Order: sequence, then structure tokens, then C-alpha cells
Amino acid sequence: MKTTDQPQVKQYVIYSRKSKFTGKGESIENQIELCRQYIAMHFGEDEAEHALVYEDEGFSGGNLERPQFKQMMKDSQKIEFAAIVVYRLDRISRNIGDFAKLIEDLGDRHIDFISIREQFDTSSPMGRAMMYIASVFSQLERETIAERIRDNMHELSKTGRWLGGTTPTGYASESLSSVTVDGKVKKACKLKPIPEEIQLVKTIFSVFTESGSLSKTDQYLLEHRCVTKRGKQFTRFAIRGILTNPVYMIADDTAYQYLKVNNVDLFAEPSEFDGEHGIMAYNRTLQRPGKATQIRPMEDWIVAVGKHPGIISGANWVRVQSMLDVNKSKSYRKPRSNVALLSGLLRCGECGDYMRPKLTGRTNANGELIYTYMCSTKERSHGTVCSMKNCNGNTLDAKIVEEIRKVATDKKDFGQLLSKTKKVINDNKASYEAELTLLVKNHAETEARIKRLVESLSVASETSAKYVMEQIDELHRQSEQEQTRIAELEKLARQSNALSQNLFFYRDMIESFADTVDSTTIEERRRLLRTIVKKVVWDGKNVYVYLFAEDGELNLPPIGQLMCPSGEDSE
Repeated sequence: MKTTDQPQVKQYVIYSRKSKFTGKGESIENQIELCRQYIAMHFGEDEAEHALVYEDEGFSGGNLERPQFKQMMKDSQKIEFAAIVVYRLDRISRNIGDFAKLIEDLGDRHIDFISIREQFDTSSPMGRAMMYIASVFSQLERETIAERIRDNMHELSKTGRWLGGTTPTGYASESLSSVTVDGKVKKACKLKPIPEEIQLVKTIFSVFTESGSLSKTDQYLLEHRCVTKRGKQFTRFAIRGILTNPVYMIADDTAYQYLKVNNVDLFAEPSEFDGEHGIMAYNRTLQRPGKATQIRPMEDWIVAVGKHPGIISGANWVRVQSMLDVNKSKSYRKPRSNVALLSGLLRCGECGDYMRPKLTGRTNANGELIYTYMCSTKERSHGTVCSMKNCNGNTLDAKIVEEIRKVATDKKDFGQLLSKTKKVINDNKASYEAELTLLVKNHAETEARIKRLVESLSVASETSAKYVMEQIDELHRQSEQEQTRIAELEKLARQSNALSQNLFFYRDMIESFADTVDSTTIEERRRLLRTIVKKVVWDGKNVYVYLFAEDGELNLPPIGQLMCPSGEDSE
């Protein structure tokens, strides 16, 4: 945001927005310059020169959740705005409801709204009327596009194809090509079974059907070291996601009756339910930025018989859904403690999982609730995967606070710790930057090799073209790996730089913690602790506390070894 050195009696404001960081369309700079020219022409050069500018690039016009827009509206309460000028109406919003509320709010505060592209100015009654009409058409365009997307989804769903995205456990995406009557090559995808993953899915359904419990299914997978597609431990959420996914259901008579009863939008005839292929359900989830994925009601689903083989009979799949519905009231709840300080910080030194507080139901001599910290994996697997001893929560929390206070009090040791930490940070930063420089060079060479191979395809024979394509595919994989590592190194270098610059700020935070910790509430103490401690590790005997960054990311040394009684090691 640009501000003026000379306060104005009435302040003109320019707002610009662009949905994506691209070179297409009117750029942010062009929008601002055109708005500034309009202000100069109609209100004066001085007003144009000192106009406040707010820019949002990379944000949609679907709602008003944009940082600079919100800042502009906040500033309008403190600064006397004459008018808000935009290049085009939809730079503000494509939602008629949001737009109408905004215009009403600005009108109440005598702030004009001007769109130079449409030549609308709310300072006149006709301008206000035309503004509302244009905003209606803007929203209509947006909703028409959304409707067209839904129509296309309906058409695509009739084919039973895989439309892209993360494939479900048990399957990979396989590309298929066909030649149309006009000679064009048409590409599509279907799901291809992965035998070992298919067996895992069958096991999950079998264990849940037998036990009727997500917790016991979770325990079984932990005990047998079963992991997800990405090599991580299963969670109850992931298990439930597999059990409720209709992609595994065999398209048989039971499946057909179940889908019809639940009023899905079904694009398949009864004869297509052949007892072999699986089900494809489109429009099944609602995904919104920043929010958890939700399952839509079944009447919103668009369903077809897929090209892939199903693996769970219709009867068994429907039975599992009934069992899950019954179990909804028994959903897993993590043990909570209102007094523990280290929730979300303390990790198990054996398996790396978080250790959660567990209240014992008793109090100590000071009247405090007694609690222990237990490894979550140990609890979930009933000690079969991890056997880490519990630790005494009251003692550990008190000791952590005492050690931080001790560090802040001993100025000499504190100074040495900061110097040592800064050296580690700078050494790591130099290492990251050296590797990054070399990798960027190698990546440029990889991209150049790909370009040369692509150019050679135009003169290659059919036999050699196949060989060239294999080389290009291999180089593409190498290029993606290089890009991933480059992004990691850039992030690590930024973190190192930020830590180095903020080291003395962290020193002040530690000293402030030591001075104020005794007079704070439990919630305030937790927040203070999280600003200076990133991870605490319990190995069954000692506790290691890491400041500012987790071990393995920047390899910062712990502030010390803290002896802690093992406490009650009961379940």
C-alpha cells in the first residue's frame, strides 16, 4: 500500500485485483495507472498523485476475503475517503450480495464508488442503478460458468472414466488413447489395480467388518506396519475414507438397488451392473480452500459404472456403511488435559509420534491435577508398536519452565548459546545455498536436454522416436525431482535467514518469558512457550528441548538434558 506524505482533506483511493499471477489480461500496474489518469482528469493532478493504492494479486473475485481489500475497508473507518476508484466493476466482486452490501455501506458514509471501464459513478442516482444492473450480469456470468462445468461433469461421468486427481488406495491412473472418426487422437484415463494395495484395502474391509471398530482396525494396521500410499501411518480419518469410498464397490444388483434408493444421479442401466466393474462417483466431495473436505449428500452424487474392477461386493460394502452409521456416536476423542503445557510439542523418542496428556483423576499435595504424558502410537497400538515409558507431566512441565528461566538468568551461558546457535544457522544456510546453486545449474541443463530431444523428434524415425520419448520421460522425472529439491532448499535457506535475523528477538522473548511466566494463566503460558520452543523429545530418561526450529530441519542444539521421573506407566 502506498501512502501520502501530505494528508488530504478528502482522500481518493485506487483498488486493483487480479485472480492469477500471469501476464494475461489487465495487469495490476495497468489498472492502477488507468485509475490514476481518471482521477487526474476529473478531480485534479494532486489528488491523483497522492491517491492511496491497495493491490490484491492472486485472489478471486468470488468473495471479499482479500488482505488488501480488508485493509482498505479498515482504513476507510479512520481516513476520510472521497471515492474508491476501480478499473472494472468485477475487480471488487462478482457476488451481487457482497457488492450490494459494499455499495450500501459506502453510500451511508458518503464515499463514492467509481468504475472507469463501465463509466459508473455512484455519486449520481443513474450511476447507482446501472452499477447494480452490471453487478447482476457479473454474477450471472460466474454462475453460468459454474453450470457449464457441472454439465460437462455430467457428460464425462457417463463414460465411467477417471477424471484426474489423487487416485484412491488400490489403484493407479492409466492413460488410454483412441482415434475418432475424423482422425484425431482422443485421450482418457481409467483406474488400474495395484495388487498389493488392493490386498490392503480388502484387509481393511475385512478387519473392520469383523471388529466393527475403527480403533481396532487402526490398531491392526499399526501392529502389522501397514502404511498409506505415501508411506505414512493410517489415521482413523484415512481408514474411514477408504471404507466409505464407493470406488471399491462391485457393480452388482445390491449396489444398483442401494444407489437407486439413495437417489443418486445414476448414469448406468441395470444391465451394466455386471458383478465385475467398480463404481465411479463424481461430485461426491465439497472442497473449499482453507476448509476440510466434506462429503456431499448422496442425492448430489453423479454415479456411473467404471472401467476398473471392483473388489468389495455390494452387500458387504452396504453393510460396512450401516456399521459406520451406528458407530458415529462412538467417535474417537483424544485425551485432553486443561493443565498440560506441552500438548503438540512433546514427541516420543522411540517412534516420533506426539505424546498426549492423560489425567489420572487425582491431585497432588498442592491440589494440582496429576497427569502423565503417553505416546499416542503406544496408546493406539496397546503397546505393540511403541513401548515408550510414560512421563510425569507435572514434573516435566515445571522442569521445562525452570530450565528456560535458568537460561535467561545466566547471561554468560545465554550469550554463548546464542553465538553457537547463530554459527549452526549460518553454516546450514551456506550449505543450503551452495547445494541450491549447483542444483539450479543442473536443472537448467536438464531442461535444455529435454528441449533438444523434443526438437529431434521431428526428424527421428519411428524406432528411434520411441527411444527418444523414453529419454524425455526419464528427464521429466529427473526435472520434477530437481524442482522439488530446489523448493525445499529455498524454504530452508529462507528459514535460516529468518532465524539468523530474529535471533536477538528470540533472546528478548526468552527473557520476557522468564519475567512473566509466573503471573500468566495456563493458556497464556502455553502460547508463550510455543513462541520459543518448537519441539520437546522424551527418550524414556532424558528430555531434549529444541529452540526456534525442529531437529532435522536446522539441527539446532537442545538447551539441555532434563532428567525427569518416569511417572506412572499405566494405560
